[in-house]
Amino acid sequence: MIIYLMDILATFVFAISGGFRAVKHELDLLGVLVLATATGIGGGVIRDVIFGTTPPMAFRDERYLLVCFVAGLLVFLIAPRIARRWDMVLIADAVGLGLFAAIGAEKANSIGLGPVGIMFSGAITATGGGIIRDILVREIPDVIRTDFYATAAIAGGAVFYFSVRLGLGNFQAFVISLLFTISLRLIGMYAGFRLPKVRRLPESPSKLTKNRKKAVALKK
Repeated sequence: MIIYLMDILATFVFAISGGFRAVKHELDLLGVLVLATATGIGGGVIRDVIFGTTPPMAFRDERYLLVCFVAGLLVFLIAPRIARRWDMVLIADAVGLGLFAAIGAEKANSIGLGPVGIMFSGAITATGGGIIRDILVREIPDVIRTDFYATAAIAGGAVFYFSVRLGLGNFQAFVISLLFTISLRLIGMYAGFRLPKVRRLPESPSKLTKNRKKAVALKK
């Protein structure tokens, strides 16, 4: 029951962040609700479809959808008030990330997946909604562009796997994974951690290849 309530809370917080992406693009009420819902339940829906758990939990328990609608309405009505407390929203978002990562890892472990499957499940549960949100507004998803976000979720899944393999129970592994992911995300936020970025090429690969061939031909 505690995990369920925390899952609902995480859905609410993620839906709030999705609603604010709609504010950024000045969408109408429907747009706010769509982005809030996509962000709140998107990751869990993707995970359930991949695992063959259909209909996804978010549609079998409509409280998840209701929570997303409430979050979207709050953003639509009182966005300025929420924005003034954005630091608290970010902290709550880190908690939501940890919860979704741990829940995804636990579900993957329960069906017998290995370490890669567990880490993938934790990551997609925690970041899938944000990816859908960004695609809907034609942005490069944040999880592959900025922030120490998906990395924290993947690491949380790995911690869950190794905790279970060390003989800890599922609930103990869940709590450790949750706390580790939250800590890693908060450290990344306040310390400004970023993964190394690929450097832009001066020209397209095909043009660089042509230039190399020309240079070789001239030397001959």
